[in-house]
Amino acid sequence: MNDPRYPIGKFEAPLAYDPGVRATLIQQIEEAPGRLREAVDGLSESQLDHPYREGGWTVRQVVHHLPDSHLNSYIRFKLAVTEDQPTIKPYDEAQWARLQDATSADVEVSLGLLEALHRRWVLFLRSLSESQLSRTFRHPDLGTISLNQNLALYAWHGRHHVAHITRLRDRMGWR
Repeated sequence: MNDPRYPIGKFEAPLAYDPGVRATLIQQIEEAPGRLREAVDGLSESQLDHPYREGGWTVRQVVHHLPDSHLNSYIRFKLAVTEDQPTIKPYDEAQWARLQDATSADVEVSLGLLEALHRRWVLFLRSLSESQLSRTFRHPDLGTISLNQNLALYAWHGRHHVAHITRLRDRMGWR
């Protein structure tokens, strides 16, 4: 991909959600915190404050964005499993990324949070039945979303943002 906004391509939902596809997606969610940690390992403070593309978020903001986003997704999963097609509350991720904690906090805070969150999330995901993963929630802007689709989206989301950082490292020669 040549578009730095989508280094692994735009999200495309799988054509079907069988147990093998779901296992792969859950594994990608399980691996995301370690891949993110590897992506930022050894970066200096100035490198962390470098945008991954012109006009884009800094590496630091990307790191802090992942637990913000994935916490929201985890809660959406829980709501959809325990309520009948709940309407979820969206959030303004761009505004969250401009808050002081996202622009200046040590990335270790969010790396640890993401690791703990994903351990818990993966336990939950692996406990869900096929019928539970077919449950849905309503997004006010995007309509009805199944947990299968949300699973695929967040497996992609982690890989997408890790690729922002690893591609930047490659372009800048940061080893």
